Amino acid sequence: MLIDLTLKMSKSDFITDDPSRKLGHFGTHCDVMNKEFLLENIKRVGKIIDISNIKDREVNITDINIEIEKNDFVIFKTDHLKINGYGAKEYQIKSAELSDSVIDFLIKKKVSLIGVDAPGLQKASKHGEVDQLCADHNIFVIENLCNIDTLYEKVKNNSFTVYCFPLNLLDSTGLSCRVIAEF
Repeated sequence: MLIDLTLKMSKSDFITDDPSRKLGHFGTHCDVMNKEFLLENIKRVGKIIDISNIKDREVNITDINIEIEKNDFVIFKTDHLKINGYGAKEYQIKSAELSDSVIDFLIKKKVSLIGVDAPGLQKASKHGEVDQLCADHNIFVIENLCNIDTLYEKVKNNSFTVYCFPLNLLDSTGLSCRVIAEF
């Protein structure tokens, strides 16, 4: 079975004066931070971690309840997109809130991709910094994933295959992409 994890966008979503959107940061996208997205990352083993019940604190390593391996595509299910809606004010000001220790853990595990159904892995003030840190370790962040709740219902703590197809653009910090899960 296939599930499309890509946020649907309309033509009007592409008309903007927002400089970050002009650099590819809209809809489901990969933050490459001027690095190159490796072809090996197109197909990865996916793992999903449900952190939707964590609302009043950062996500810690003890909240990770599955085995993470090298080159995994780790997806964090926050339900943030489902609850707030893409582009809403509340959606933009809050995010997944992964702790620095979780980011360091994922870097040490040498995952390939980190996905989230939110605008970022940490609060807005640290967004660019954490994206750059990950990219400097050849780990790319995929933001604004959708249908994560449906995927989680189907796979729970089991692995699955994830396909990620970003646009091949030069000199961009973000690349719009299509993300498909298969199980």
